[in-house]
Amino acid sequence: MSVITPAAFHRASGVTDWRVTGSGPHAVFTAASLADAARLVAPVVAAAERFDILPDVDLRPEGVAVRIPSREGEGIPAAATEFAAVVSQAAADLGLNADPALVQTVGIYVAQHSQADVRPFFLAALGYEPLGDTDAVDPLRTGPQLAFNPISGDAPSRGRTHFDVFVPADQAQARVDAALAAGGRLVDDTNAPAWWSLASPDNHGVDIASWTDTFD
Repeated sequence: MSVITPAAFHRASGVTDWRVTGSGPHAVFTAASLADAARLVAPVVAAAERFDILPDVDLRPEGVAVRIPSREGEGIPAAATEFAAVVSQAAADLGLNADPALVQTVGIYVAQHSQADVRPFFLAALGYEPLGDTDAVDPLRTGPQLAFNPISGDAPSRGRTHFDVFVPADQAQARVDAALAAGGRLVDDTNAPAWWSLASPDNHGVDIASWTDTFD
């Protein structure tokens, strides 16, 4: 399968409604009711069959989220640009407006001691499946993706875990500012605007990440 980078995806025409998060290209189209949102499902299915894309469609009374997930970690399918453009046009024809501020995915970074392998436990406890050598995913991709990576300089009985919140590049600074205004603390911004490391008032970690939307 031919794949493209997030930057290449954004250079395509007709995809301005879309952002690339940790789960791949993603758009949210708002609606006045569940029935209004549901009208977009048939055009999404038709476009999926036309371009051989397997999207995730999340239908809610507030709107519909359409994602093009990287199911095996292989990247963004080249045909995703045409699929996205057709879906956006269908949404526009139905009077459904895109809202990039609603686009995000959340992951959990499970830090484990270098002598431990905790992934089998989480796979069993959550009913998840392995993804690559270090991650785990909900089989239906409705729950957050987990990443398992070793840490050093810590006791074997104690782990450090944080949330990764993937947001559009044009929404990241606002999300960081909102978190800080709500009592958060900036831990590290040396990698900004790719990501910012924050801490809650009681020192739980959250990374606000936008690099998935711009990587070339």
